[in-house]
Amino acid sequence: MSWQDYVNNNLVGSGYVRKAAIVGLDNSLWAKSADFNISVDEIRFITANIDNEAAFRASGVRVEEQKHIYLRTQEGAIYTKNKEVGGLCIAKCKQCILIGMYDTTMQPGACNDVVEKLADYLKNAGY
Repeated sequence: MSWQDYVNNNLVGSGYVRKAAIVGLDNSLWAKSADFNISVDEIRFITANIDNEAAFRASGVRVEEQKHIYLRTQEGAIYTKNKEVGGLCIAKCKQCILIGMYDTTMQPGACNDVVEKLADYLKNAGY
C-alpha cells in the first residue's frame, strides 16, 4: 500500500478525518489529502517540536494558517482545537508523523481513534 493510500483510505476514507498528511521526521511530505494546504513551515514546526510538549503548550500549532490551541498529550499523540475549523490529532511513529484534522461537524474522539490506530499499526510495522 502506498502512503497516499493510507491517507485516502485509512484516514480520510474512514469518514472521521476531514484532511490528513503523513510527514517524515526529516520534514519530508510523504502524502496528504488533496485539499490539505499544510505549509512547509507548519510541517517543520510540528516535526521540530513533536517531542517538546511545552512548545505546543506555549504557542499552539498553526495548520493551514489557522492557530490551533494545544489541549493535551496522551500516549504519544498531541491534541489541538480551533473552534472555527475543528482540531488536530498528531501522532508520532518511529519514522513519520500522522496529522489528522477533523472539522466542526465531526466528533474529535472518532478522528483521534482513527489516527491513533493507524499510528499503532505503522509503529508495529517499523515506521
